[in-house]
Amino acid sequence: MKEIGYIETDFVEKFGVPRQSGLVEGIKGKIIFRPEYRTYDAFKGLEEFSYIWLIWGFSKIKKKNWSATVKPPRLGGNKRVGVFATRSPFRPNSIGLSSVKLEKVAQEKGLGTVLYVSGVDLVHGTPIYDIKPYLAYTDSHPQAKGGFSDLVKEHKLKVEIDNSIIEKIPMEERENIIGILEQDPRPSYIEDEERIYGVTYGVYNIRFQVKINRLIVIDIENKKLTHGTDESI
Repeated sequence: MKEIGYIETDFVEKFGVPRQSGLVEGIKGKIIFRPEYRTYDAFKGLEEFSYIWLIWGFSKIKKKNWSATVKPPRLGGNKRVGVFATRSPFRPNSIGLSSVKLEKVAQEKGLGTVLYVSGVDLVHGTPIYDIKPYLAYTDSHPQAKGGFSDLVKEHKLKVEIDNSIIEKIPMEERENIIGILEQDPRPSYIEDEERIYGVTYGVYNIRFQVKINRLIVIDIENKKLTHGTDESI
């Protein structure tokens, strides 16, 4: 397959990326296309759709071999199920599928046609292989069974951030940061309440601990403002 482009997002690493698209609706992305695919003719009519499917590649996966069974994080990382019953990245072909909201189709100097999307679950630089319109009348099945995911789909952590920290984050970023954290980005098999985790989102390095169902933010460093220092906000 040919890469038709890549996506720009605020995630520079896998840790912290929502496990599914649409879980944090405010997370935005920008799809940049290779020169041969930038012509507007290829996107004519796409702006009439609210959502699109992205077919992409797991570019950050180092493991080359696949396994017939995997341990889904949402099952605590200690129960094996078949790889084809999961959305694990460790597959025979490292292909991902995401449904994202199409915010706009734009023309930009030097880039041609670009797509602005939201609800993304992709690391910055993820290669895009194809785009298809989302069709609600055939792609949506509200009554469908969700297998083991039905047991854990409501799992969220209560996020606690001191006012002295949250007040220094722009209002438009707060909801996204809280949304990322409440999804519990930790590996599910780690239960160490004293462990300090760090997740990077945009210019922010967020450090936190988890105690039972409470995620406590210790500090948030603004890398743009504190570059070259050890200060945190």
